[in-house]
Amino acid sequence: METADSQNETIFPIGNPGPATWFSGEVHVQTLVNPEQIEGLYSVGQVTFSPGGRTYWHTHPIGQVLLVTEGKGWYQERGKQAQVLTKGTTVPIPKGVEHWHGAAADTKMVHIAISNISAGNSVTWMNPVNEGEYAEVNKL
Repeated sequence: METADSQNETIFPIGNPGPATWFSGEVHVQTLVNPEQIEGLYSVGQVTFSPGGRTYWHTHPIGQVLLVTEGKGWYQERGKQAQVLTKGTTVPIPKGVEHWHGAAADTKMVHIAISNISAGNSVTWMNPVNEGEYAEVNKL
């Protein structure tokens, strides 16, 4: 029988709060594979977004893959309509594409992020997703 506590557990520990220079709202990051463990080629982490939590706009030098494991959220590329993310959604993100991802306004979202690394870097962070951009997506 499931309890309220077991329904709120993620597959892996929730991790540490994500830096406010990369995320808006409450976001936790749990590293699963460090680049040093796999010849500096990629990293793997679980990211837990509380309702309204999201990344800043950013790019990846070689790309990223998101595997949504729980909840509902959004993925949006600059200049394009946002895509709904739900449990089981896979998002292949090409290199150099400016984008953001995060939870819907009323529910959390958890994903596994597999980020490729080039010259020791897996991401270039940009500006926050502003409240107007985020509110527009949540109308969809």
